[in-house]
Amino acid sequence: MQLLALLEHSPIFLITVVGIFSLLIGSFLNAAIHRIPIMLQREWDAECSAHIHEKDPDYIPETLERFNLFVPRSCCPTCGHQISAMENIPVLSYFMLGGKCKGCKTKISKQYPIIEILTSVLSMLIAWKFGYGWPMLAMLVFAWTLITLGMIDANTMLLPDSLTLPLMWLGLLVNLNGFYADINSAVIGAIVGYMSLWSVFQLFKLVTGKDGMGYGDFKILAAIGAWGGWQILPFTIFASALLGAVVGIAMMKIQRRKDSHPIPYGPWLALAGLIGLLWRDDIVTGMTAYFQLG
Repeated sequence: MQLLALLEHSPIFLITVVGIFSLLIGSFLNAAIHRIPIMLQREWDAECSAHIHEKDPDYIPETLERFNLFVPRSCCPTCGHQISAMENIPVLSYFMLGGKCKGCKTKISKQYPIIEILTSVLSMLIAWKFGYGWPMLAMLVFAWTLITLGMIDANTMLLPDSLTLPLMWLGLLVNLNGFYADINSAVIGAIVGYMSLWSVFQLFKLVTGKDGMGYGDFKILAAIGAWGGWQILPFTIFASALLGAVVGIAMMKIQRRKDSHPIPYGPWLALAGLIGLLWRDDIVTGMTAYFQLG
């Protein structure tokens, strides 16, 4: 009880505890970012194999080793060296190992310490802004999930339903208590978030005959709308499109590419959605004043 009281009444202590704990969460997010696409691929392969052999009475499904977010233990993908507890300390282990696997000396991706630091810094910002309470805790879950989704999309061009859909339903649930928006705004936000990008997708496909984005983009925007209400959707769409365009043009210049190359939209939706919810009141007030003056 004394610890809870200290967390509630000491902002510095709260921010420090959240920052340290979130380093551990960042380490877990790294595992999720790596493992969830593999889990999806194994599931799809099993479904495809079962469909191909559905009329074969002698078909016996292949028995695969258990693989999820916790099993098996983390290991080097190059040499199979199992990661010990001392090699799995967030941020510190990366520098202690010189950024290389202890077993085969293969370079470890800089993504690992970057995600851990990003998760910690963002979580401390949330703790500072919201203070002790359920809104802070819910916002941490929202941010951690968007970090995971953004990185998975950046690496694989996938936005798993196993993350986007629960995030949307959780947003509606927390707004039953009006944490960030009233429930009517949250429900409308989820509907408009999905339908707005779905409409753009259908129009683009009608004009060009090509898919301009994936259905996961619709679902992540629906989740953002469920958390922040429909009021943050204009900002989220505009900011994410601007970020995606700027980065896409910059990458084409750096790589000296003239042909179009698919760019994941999820990371920019996630970033814009985080900004939109963290500074929701300021953004909504500013947009309202702008349109009233206009």
